[in-house]
Amino acid sequence: MKPLDTQQQAARDWFESLRTRICDAFEAIEREAGSDASFEFVPWDRTDDSGEPGGGGVRGQMAGKVFEKVGVNVSTVGGRFNPEFAASIPGAEEDPSFFATGISLVAHMANPHVPAVHMNTRFLTTTRRWFGGGADLNPAIPYQEDTDAFHARLRAACAAHDPTFYPRFSKWADEYFWLPHRNRARGVGGIFYDRLEDHFDEHFAFTRDVGEAFLEIFPQIVRKRMDTPFTDADMDELLEFRGRYVEFNLLYDRGTLFGLKTGGNIDAILMSLPPLARWK
Repeated sequence: MKPLDTQQQAARDWFESLRTRICDAFEAIEREAGSDASFEFVPWDRTDDSGEPGGGGVRGQMAGKVFEKVGVNVSTVGGRFNPEFAASIPGAEEDPSFFATGISLVAHMANPHVPAVHMNTRFLTTTRRWFGGGADLNPAIPYQEDTDAFHARLRAACAAHDPTFYPRFSKWADEYFWLPHRNRARGVGGIFYDRLEDHFDEHFAFTRDVGEAFLEIFPQIVRKRMDTPFTDADMDELLEFRGRYVEFNLLYDRGTLFGLKTGGNIDAILMSLPPLARWK
């Protein structure tokens, strides 16, 4: 993989630092619950189709009392897209060379009253450069006050940069995190954005604020719900909800497709799948 330029290195450093802070915050919640669970970090490397080193990443995963399964992955990869996939990537149609760095997080919770969550932010370079990502809440048993708090924090992050961001990106999340074959949403939404090109400093600042917003609001929601009593019926609802989550990630998720098409680590790509799910 080619040496990183200043922008690429800055993005990589941020995603790795955010990973560390998120993992520390989640481990602190486990300590509060009387658990000694901690993240296990597994580095991985990839080889480009040409046989040259193509970067890699670190898969972080934890199974605990509160977090039944949580993965926090960072990756920095580069090389050349295969011609078929390059045709679908902006700026790669004529030159398939690419660089990508980002953080991807999915948490599946032990208590059905604590929502699952997804967060991903990334920086991609072809002959063009852009940021993308977002965060969305996925409760099996929704609480309106949790949904409102999650959206309010993301709305504030957006408003600090552009008054059009939240209306645009929350609508985009509603459209993206949708299961057409079931005619229903995956969860209660959040924000989703992609292809924020040019103006590197401004869009990098926004992407950092999305990460900060997530790090602030999600632990608050977890602490609020993690000791809520639950029944067998609640657990049944959780397992069936997770089945729909699996369907989305395997059928529609862009990150899953990107990882598979660029030779990513399979365990890291599929860490978003829950440990248990149920289909009737």
